[in-house]
Amino acid sequence: MLACIPTNGNKGAEDTVCDHFGSAACFTLYDATNDTIGIVENRNAHHSHGTCHPMNQLAGYDIDCVVCSGIGRRAILALRGEGIKVYHSNSKKVKEVIAKIRANELTEVDPARACMGHGQQGSFIHDHSLGDDAARNGHGQGHGPAQHRGRGRGPGHGRGPYQ
Repeated sequence: MLACIPTNGNKGAEDTVCDHFGSAACFTLYDATNDTIGIVENRNAHHSHGTCHPMNQLAGYDIDCVVCSGIGRRAILALRGEGIKVYHSNSKKVKEVIAKIRANELTEVDPARACMGHGQQGSFIHDHSLGDDAARNGHGQGHGPAQHRGRGRGPGHGRGPYQ
């Protein structure tokens, strides 16, 4: 099984897992069959919401699954359409994700629980290291007031429990 893990760099098992699949600096590929690691740079890490296409760079690899803490619904559906499963992990280090893969301790992601876009907090629980305000105010960037309903285009343009 070849697992794709979005990472913040190219340090292999010692690297940290990126919070969002499409925004990762690199993809660490873990081959569970051979217990090997490879790195692929994400040349599309900086993009506008809805315009990322990370699988274009991964097309030459026979990826069986993606393991991440945050990913959008459309990405999940696109990956599933290619026969690639998506698993959730809140692990901070790649080596922790690898341990969960080896122990078969991953949970497949339901598209209904996906992230709602850059700067929006959906019910797909993941950590952006922004504290409690992230759940209440979102953690986006953009232009103008947000009013905490996910429709604004400014700071706090996320969905939170407080409306």
